[in-house]
Amino acid sequence: MKKLLLETSFSKIYMIVMIIITLLILGGYFSYAMFTVSKEKGNAISIVTGNLEYKLTVDGEDSNKLTVESNSSKEFIITLSNPNNIKARFNFYYIGEEPSYTKIGYIVEEGMNIPPLEVGTTLEKVNSIGSSNTYIVRVINNSGSPIEFTLGVNVGLDYNDLSLPSNGHLLEEITDKGEVGTVVLDDISKDSLHDDGTDTFITGQYPNNYIWYSGKLWRAVSVNNETNTVKLVTQWNISAISYSSGSTAFEGSYMESWLNDTTVDGFLGNLREPEKFIVMDSKWDATEDNRSLGEITRPDGTTLVTDAVGLLNMYEYQESYRGTICENGYLNNGLYWWTITPYSSSAGIRINNYGNINNISSSNADGVRPSINLKSNIKIIDGNGTEEDPYRLEGDNDTNLSGTLLKDRYSGEYLTFGTGENTLYRIVSHENGIGTKITSVEPLKDSGTFKEIVFGNNITFSSTNTIGTFLNGNYLSSYVDDDYANMIEDTTTWFIGIVGEGSSYRLAKYKDINMTSYTTSTESKVGLLRMGELMSGQFYRYENNTFYWTLTPYDSTYLHGLGPYGVSPNLGYLGNYGVKPSLNLKSNVVITSGDGTKQNPFQIEL
Repeated sequence: MKKLLLETSFSKIYMIVMIIITLLILGGYFSYAMFTVSKEKGNAISIVTGNLEYKLTVDGEDSNKLTVESNSSKEFIITLSNPNNIKARFNFYYIGEEPSYTKIGYIVEEGMNIPPLEVGTTLEKVNSIGSSNTYIVRVINNSGSPIEFTLGVNVGLDYNDLSLPSNGHLLEEITDKGEVGTVVLDDISKDSLHDDGTDTFITGQYPNNYIWYSGKLWRAVSVNNETNTVKLVTQWNISAISYSSGSTAFEGSYMESWLNDTTVDGFLGNLREPEKFIVMDSKWDATEDNRSLGEITRPDGTTLVTDAVGLLNMYEYQESYRGTICENGYLNNGLYWWTITPYSSSAGIRINNYGNINNISSSNADGVRPSINLKSNIKIIDGNGTEEDPYRLEGDNDTNLSGTLLKDRYSGEYLTFGTGENTLYRIVSHENGIGTKITSVEPLKDSGTFKEIVFGNNITFSSTNTIGTFLNGNYLSSYVDDDYANMIEDTTTWFIGIVGEGSSYRLAKYKDINMTSYTTSTESKVGLLRMGELMSGQFYRYENNTFYWTLTPYDSTYLHGLGPYGVSPNLGYLGNYGVKPSLNLKSNVVITSGDGTKQNPFQIEL
């Protein structure tokens, strides 16, 4: 057993942990906070809590009482049944009139002020049987009299396989780098900042202003000088919908509704703890402006809308490329996407794939890049702001996710699914309430070329039309092996409501915009995304992309598809276009490793 040199500060923490666990462990069934110990970078140790419930039995009896005659030893079979099937490490000790601890699983270091062992009594872990939750424990009683005591267990505090890191500290204190607004501005060159007296804008072509939050990659756009709140916008389009039925007003539009929809069908409803992270009563300036780029000044607040989620206005976009041209600005993602600024009462303003502006009818379905304001007290605890290592926020930087159910994770997070060259997927939502809807990041490829297929003989998707037959046949056999196929729900309901020009995204799923009842649907194991769903507008610039199908008809002849520019064109059902599968994974799919980022996607199993 390795001897660990524990510092005094850690000893105090350890004592508090042990006292809490001792108080919470009773006989029979017991539940408590688990302290999971794991090695982190630099050999430092982190402790993470979670909920466990275990039943401890001794020799098959529902008791944790052990009796041993004097001057004898006895072995007991100890089993910990684990309803939640969470892997952990266990150490045993006994509880007398006062808690007395053995040296099983950890070193009792002099000066820790732990009560001494009862004289003449020893507790040993002899072996494991069958699984990591069943043990043989030997009690040796040399005390001269019979003993009866209660066996206790602590979870996740076995330090035998840990060594003291080079910095001399066993426990690495998790420290923050500071509030987001302060850190972002301090880390960026002054040449890439512009203070207009109200906000300090991040400008230029390649600033390191990437932030990962709630399964999505964001860019920090500006920091408010007075409140220190930070405006973010998603790096990529999240969906594509019509802005409105024709009006260019943000308030009351389909766009406002989708962004702030708190159900599973909208953006806000799929964000992680928005009340904790974002300013829920942000002011969005949707004042009309028909000037050209380079001539726009800060809007005067004529039209302010209060919402948790909004879009960037043209002034904010213009400030982002100060010092370069719009095509080279960091907010030009090579796609088409809406701004909140009306050009007139009949035309809205979108950014095109070259970073220029187009004045276009708000009934068009174009890309959506949601914008939020992070609260001033949110802190950065990791990352350097690059695309490969974005800033990570306190409270959204989960580690040690092995054993976590996928259904408890967030829209946008990445996972590995399937075989061959089509293995990167993203979480869409938890639409069915029990599992996890996912979709491939890109349309399917064969040998590096996008696979294209006819939709069918009409606009109605089913398991037996052309694309449905492929998805529920060849896709499962050739792109997904048995291990992954077994994770998919056997039946999912796919909504196929018609959404005409200038119609609400809600009609793809509901009979009316009030969502009183569902529209037409069909059932199959594998399907496609519908218009307006999260991740349905996901592209990485327009280069090397293809048009792909959605489930949603535009009319009796055409379907909504997604194009390489992030827009929603109308595709004839006899055309050949890409396939982006969508499916629901079962509720018992668990994460085995990964953190859900593109660089480190979740690995999963049943």
